This record gives sequence, structure tokens and C-alpha cells, in this order.
Amino acid sequence: MSHQVHAFEPPERFVAGTVGAPGERTFFLQARGGGRLVSVALEKVQVSLLAEKLEELLTEAQRRFGVQLPEPTVAVGDNGPLDTPVDEEFRVGTLGLAFDVDTATVVIEAIATGEGEAEVELGGPEDDDEEDADDDEEPDETLDRLRVRLTPEATREFIERARRVVNAGRPPCPLCGQPLDPAGHLCPRHNGYHR
Repeated sequence: MSHQVHAFEPPERFVAGTVGAPGERTFFLQARGGGRLVSVALEKVQVSLLAEKLEELLTEAQRRFGVQLPEPTVAVGDNGPLDTPVDEEFRVGTLGLAFDVDTATVVIEAIATGEGEAEVELGGPEDDDEEDADDDEEPDETLDRLRVRLTPEATREFIERARRVVNAGRPPCPLCGQPLDPAGHLCPRHNGYHR
């Protein structure tokens, strides 16, 4: 079975977004460019970790290579809904990150779920060529993947939107931290009484 590599270098738009009501949301990464639209599904925790690791990658690239980073903005950037139709190409199992020193761009690679569980891998800024990062992933060569290349500015915008999307869900219970349903929830800190 052949695998597909959906490459957007760079995309016209690359965002994290959701479909569904809070508590029933499905999270997606969506890339658009060159008349193509690719949406891949992933877990909320993967979106949160991706934003966190991208921030770390930008900080490390600035420290090690002197890359000029844009300041975090307070202004709301791309806050539009996902482009339609939202057709899931595959479910993400592994996320790989690298910084290409030659082009001063961030490379994000979302690889389809394989035999193992979902995980997040971080390639450090020393991974200055995406082909080098792929050499370590022999078992994953047969899996579909989405690859995007972003400028530091576009990466910063992606991080801000991803954080907004993750935080837009159900509020946490102040006692146990579990998400509150509209009708409340059975809080373990209250011995099973509704909160």
C-alpha cells in the first residue's frame, strides 16, 4: 500500500481547529495551499503539546542560531472556522518538529497512527534538515504524513490560535480539575455528589 506525503512548503493557511460542541469536539490540523485542503484529526493533548513544543523550539532556535522572533501579539489573528469540507485524511499518531537553519523555517510533520500509541516527538534545532529527521523514522516510512514549513511569524500565529482552541473547551472543576459538563459532573472531591 502506498503512502501519501501532503507537503505544504509554505501553506497559505495552517491552523488547529475543532468540529463539534465542547465535550464532544474533534480536533484537527488543517493545511490549505495550491488548491488543496488537507485535514488530519488528533487529540486535544496533542494540540496542546504541539503549541508548547513549538514555543520551546522557537526559543531554542533564537538562543542557538540568533533567529529573530516576532513578539507574542495580543491581537487576535486567524480566528476563522476550519475550511470546509473537513474530511479527515488520517488520525495523527506522531508529531515531529525540526528547525531548518538554512531557510530559518519550522518544519512540522504529522504522521498517521501506526501500530503504537499517539506520542509527541521533538526534533531539536540541530535537526536542520527534514530528511535527516526522517532517517530515524524507518518504521514510519509507510505511513501517510502531513508536512508543513512555517516562518517563525506563522509559527507564532499557529501557537496563539492553538492555545485559544484548547482553552475554548469546557471549564475545569475548581476542585478536581475535570471538565464541567453543562449539567455539572460527579466530582470525586465531593464523594460523587453533583457539582
